Amino acid sequence: MDNPDAKNGEKPSPLASNAEERTPVVEKPIIAGGHGGDALRVGDIGPRQKRRHEVGPLARIFLPNRAISGSSMGILIVVEAAIALTIWLFSPFKALPRPMETLSALQDLWMHQGLGQELFVSIKLNLYSLGITAVLSLALSYLTVVPLFRPLVAAISKGRFLSLAGFTFIFTLLVGGGFPLKVSLLVFGIAVFYVTSMASVIAAIPKEAFDHARTLRMKEWQVVWEVVILGTADKAFEVLRQNAAIGWMMLTMVEGIVRGEGGIGAMLLNANKHFILAEVFAIQLVILFTGLVQDYAIGAARRFFCPYADLVLERKGT
Repeated sequence: MDNPDAKNGEKPSPLASNAEERTPVVEKPIIAGGHGGDALRVGDIGPRQKRRHEVGPLARIFLPNRAISGSSMGILIVVEAAIALTIWLFSPFKALPRPMETLSALQDLWMHQGLGQELFVSIKLNLYSLGITAVLSLALSYLTVVPLFRPLVAAISKGRFLSLAGFTFIFTLLVGGGFPLKVSLLVFGIAVFYVTSMASVIAAIPKEAFDHARTLRMKEWQVVWEVVILGTADKAFEVLRQNAAIGWMMLTMVEGIVRGEGGIGAMLLNANKHFILAEVFAIQLVILFTGLVQDYAIGAARRFFCPYADLVLERKGT
């Protein structure tokens, strides 16, 4: 049927005559920043980005580059922990203590041998050393933007090949013994790795990030603040988390070198010296649990202060 408007010499309207048709609604893009909360709720994978051929949750754990839900990950952890516990229970090595022997030794250590007090001494030493290390290492790493400090930072990073035992006498002359000596050894042992990792992070900042800041008419020290310091804050937390684990592992050796104030490391070495394996395993479990708590706390701080860091990760849990 001809359009009546065409008979009067008018051009037909380009709009559809059907009143039921509507203009398609364009979804407002979610941008991290002003609407960062919306971006956090939606996540990093939109419905149009879902893979066409989805598989079941059980099959996903065997496929590469797949994100799984938090509940699936929890079940996976429980199953693998149960398998590890079963292997421990039925281990063919009869000299190794069984789980019940380890738990009994843990109870005796905590109730009668002062494991709780020694653990507090070690945690205090670790946190104090970690705080000093973070401040010094971040300052040195950020100063690599100035060519004057790059040879110094490079020389410090080479210290990761040295043994702490060779610095005991030097640090004793500088700071004395006891707690200051343990702090000095631990700070040196962590800082050489922390500076190496953080300097690599800063060196890997792309040139486009600096050019983008300069197009906003920022001065060079403003560029350093926005791009180098704030732009790598999430990576600084991650480097801190990794090197805090290194420091917690070194703690046993440091407390073994300087045993004057005790600590969980000295207790572990004493039990190992007398071949009391049940106590050795019990102390190791306490060290492991404390390290996991520390690791989780730093990761939680990273997620709190830098919630944008994981928005575009492929393996982010759904």
